[in-house]
Formats: sequence, C-alpha cells, structure tokens
Amino acid sequence: MKFATFVHDGKRQAGVVANEQVHPFEHPAELLDLIVEGEKCLRRAGERALTGSLSVPVADVRLLPPLQPPTVRDYMTFESHVAGVARGYGDTVPEEWYAAPAFYFTNPYATIGAHDDVPVPPGCLRFDFELEVAAVIGKAGRDLTPEQAREHIIGYTILNDWSARDLQGREMKVKLGPAKGKDTATTLGPWLVTTDELEPHRNAEGFLDLALTVQVNGETIGRDRLANMAWTFEEMAAYASRGTWIRPGDVLGSGTCGNGGCLAELWGRDGEFEPPPLAPGDTVTMTVESIGTVSNTVIEGAHPVPLRSARRRLP
Repeated sequence: MKFATFVHDGKRQAGVVANEQVHPFEHPAELLDLIVEGEKCLRRAGERALTGSLSVPVADVRLLPPLQPPTVRDYMTFESHVAGVARGYGDTVPEEWYAAPAFYFTNPYATIGAHDDVPVPPGCLRFDFELEVAAVIGKAGRDLTPEQAREHIIGYTILNDWSARDLQGREMKVKLGPAKGKDTATTLGPWLVTTDELEPHRNAEGFLDLALTVQVNGETIGRDRLANMAWTFEEMAAYASRGTWIRPGDVLGSGTCGNGGCLAELWGRDGEFEPPPLAPGDTVTMTVESIGTVSNTVIEGAHPVPLRSARRRLP
C-alpha cells in the first residue's frame, strides 16, 4: 500500500493512494499514530479507506510529508558519492567509512512535502540537492541483528537532503556538524510505500534494486540504482539500534546516490561549479522506481540575522 498525508479543502488528512486517487481514512488519524499501533492496524485502516471513503484525485491535494518523524538519521552508503565529494578536497574515501554505516542526525522539524517550495538557507551561496531513499521504522527495537531489523522496517519514501554546501564546509572545520548547512529543508514523499510492494525488487544480495533519477529544470543531472548502496537498510537499522532504541516513525536516509546524485559530487570530480549551485526559480525533480516522484522549486530565503563573533579569551 501507499500511505499519504495531505491537505484538501484546507483540511489535513491521511489516507491510501491507489490509481491516482487518495482515499482518506474513515476516522481521522495521523499516519504516525497508526504506525505506532502496529502494521496490522495500519493495513486495516487502509483497507477500510479503499472500500469505504470517497476518494480525491491526487492532483487536487497538497501532499505533505507522509509523517512527522521523531528522528531523521541520514547515512552515507554510496561509495561513488563519498569518493566524488572527497576528490573536491584533494582526498579519498577514508578507511573508516568502510568500517560501519556512518550517519548524522538532521532536523526532523524541517521536513517539507513532495511539491512544496524550498527556500535558500540564510546566507547560502552554494545550494544543493541530494537524491536519497529513506526507510521508515515501524516497530521499536534495540541491539537488533540485520535479520531482526527487517521486521522493524514498515516502508520507504523519497528523501531530498537539501544542503547549503558553503555553510556546511565552514561548520565542519570546527569538527562538528553539519548543522545550519542541512537545517532548512528535507523533502519526504510523495508517500510511504510499504515494504511488501518493493520486495519484488530485492536482489540476491539483499539490496532493493530501484532506478534513481534527478533532474534540474527538466535536464537529467544524475542516475543511479539503489542496489549500489554499500549496506542494506536492514544493516543500517541494526547499526542505528546498537546500544539504543529505534522507534516507530524514525527515518533512515540512504545517503546521496552516486553518478550525479548531488551537485557537490560533480563539482568534486570536475573541479568546477558546473552545473551551477541552485538558485531561486530552479526546480529539482527526483523519481524513484516503484515509489514515485517529488518536485520542489527553489525560492528566495530569509537574510541571516547577524551575530557577533566569539570573544577571544586565549592569547
């Protein structure tokens, strides 16, 4: 099933998507609340919506992020992406990257919908996209094995990890971050696709083999396949649960795919800012096989509120 959260006639609702129609849940409910209650409860609500509610064309609603995630962990699982970005700094993939699936926590309050406008972060001059797929946790767990973790993933969605590359670069020189370099927007959408729908795409190595494409203003910038990840989502979930809890609604981003999954990779490989950084008016469209398409237009953002520099206390 495909589950969406949307606004229609000014009313926020959630429901099931089928044949380009959205079927609202019979009883108003947040998708996250149903996920917390369990997969069987979610499916029953979906089945009732398909047979018992009046549908609305998808084209007539504003799609919101499928759920408001409690946490968002974003990984780096595509070796070609890591290599391309590292090359821009005269570096190579660090050996530590191969040891475990590294991630950072990003802002769960900054999620936007599949077709929402995205503002340029305050003070950013090198705005970028990142094409990713995200797994959504459906059941709490701790210290899981990858085999156990498969039962804890309820579905998948597209994730665009919008990035202010100049802000990010400055922040990470302090050995922290990224912070404001990743803080303004994260697209989730267009809906949550349950695991069973993607299972036919799982290859012999356990990876979901889906085609990934990103375009800027209609021009294809990058193509890759999800099966090129270095770790499976189950391995990522197991690592996330090591020594702590993962809980329903937690989002695990795959990290940026390779072969043009973001501009920074291309800048790093070619040594020049081509294609140029995103600017107001640019539209970024991402399509993932068997999940769907998200398309966001960049708009002007706020000017940064000035802050003074730190007091220098050391000689």
